[in-house]
Parts: sequence; C-alpha cells; structure tokens
Amino acid sequence: MTTKVLVIDDDTAITDLMCQLLKTHGFEAITTNHGAEGIKLAEENNPGIVILDLMMPDLDGWQVCKAIRSFSNVPILVLSAINDPRMVANILDMGADDFLVKPVPSGVLVAHIRKMVRRNGFVDSMASNHQEAHAKTNSAPLLP
Repeated sequence: MTTKVLVIDDDTAITDLMCQLLKTHGFEAITTNHGAEGIKLAEENNPGIVILDLMMPDLDGWQVCKAIRSFSNVPILVLSAINDPRMVANILDMGADDFLVKPVPSGVLVAHIRKMVRRNGFVDSMASNHQEAHAKTNSAPLLP
C-alpha cells in the first residue's frame, strides 16, 4: 500500500517540487497551499504523514499542527526556513514529531519521511496487537 503524504506549504513551488519528489520515491502526494484546507485534507484523507510549513498567511503551522492534533496522531514533519531553537522546541512541544530546516537535501528529507512511516507503522501494529489481546482477554469465559 502506498503511503499518503500531505504537504501543507503556502509556496506553490515547494508543493510542486515535493509532489514530484514524493511520487519519485513511491509516495502518494496530496498538497495544498492553505492551512485551513490542509486541516480539512488531513481529516478527509487520513494521510500517513503530514509535512508542514510554519510561516503561512492564513493559518500558521502552529495553528495547523494544533488543529490536526485535536483529531489525529498522524506523524507531523515540520519543514521550515526558521532555524531558531526556541521555535523548534515550541512546535515539537505542540505536537510535531520532527523538524527539518529548509533547504534540506532530498535524500535526507525522504529518509526522515521513511523513518516516520516505519515508526508509525510499528506503533499501529503494536496498537492493533494490543487491541486483539485485549479483545481475547475480555471474551474469555469467566471462571466461577
């Protein structure tokens, strides 16, 4: 199954480039240049990962991250030109999972995406195994 990657960045050149890069590496790319639309797309498309810019005119990355976190635990990779350790710490504390500074080599970006997809897949399989074990425990007959 192909992993869906949602890219939210106000720069159309970035979203176009990301779309091409992601498709080249076997991902399905969904892109938008508006924070509000990104939130809607995250809710409707259940992406495997979100790549999010911080500095956007309508809703900034902090607002988008917070909104997505209100309904999803999807991995969020922030890709931003901001290189201030306080800002990085702030967005990670708000719920982002990773942070890379633009410009980033494409190989590094793809490696971070794959790492997050692997980790999320592992977490999903652990949750699934836990739910199955819990269901078996709860369906076992009670002894008198």
